[in-house]
Amino acid sequence: MVMVTPDAQRSMCTYLGACVELGPEDVDETLVRASGITYLEGYLWDPPAAKQAFRKAARIAHESGKRVALSLSDPFCVERYREEFLAFVEDDVDILFANEQELLSLYQVDHFDDALQRVRGHCQIAALTRSAKGSVIVTGDEVHVIDAEPVSQVVDTTGAGDMFAAGFLFGIARGIDLASAARIGSAAAGHIIGRYGARPDSGLLEDVRSAAG
Repeated sequence: MVMVTPDAQRSMCTYLGACVELGPEDVDETLVRASGITYLEGYLWDPPAAKQAFRKAARIAHESGKRVALSLSDPFCVERYREEFLAFVEDDVDILFANEQELLSLYQVDHFDDALQRVRGHCQIAALTRSAKGSVIVTGDEVHVIDAEPVSQVVDTTGAGDMFAAGFLFGIARGIDLASAARIGSAAAGHIIGRYGARPDSGLLEDVRSAAG
């Protein structure tokens, strides 16, 4: 159940269901090897068996020359497992997704620029979202600052981070440059925050095509 207040912020009462039983035996090795990018959600880090599943999936992906993406998911997840996340990001993650609060918590700093310098070099690509301030993509010596997609009204922020990640991964999986991939992510996030709920409608394709040029 998601409760949305008039300022478009949401509070989630989450039932995780069967995913709390995730373990290494659930990792489909054939599927991971066939995938260009394996995407992992920080929300699932809690159960010990799930951590084993994450590490197994990452190992298989890297053995196959493929990439691993991780979303930090929530500042509370980071606070519970900061040292474990730091080690996993540095050792096993190629593409990191984090919003500003999650990144500050991960590196225990007060300013975004300080956290940005810390994450540089810890993974191949860091895709960092900052709500209305847009996003920042960091890789090696490159930094791309991308504006947020203009929307007429922000109705519900549910799903904005997931939609950004989906759009960004869509772009880089097809060989699009990082800045353009981030603009696709911003367009996808902008699409979803203009309506209630986290399911896009048919207008998403038009928004993404426009962002991709």
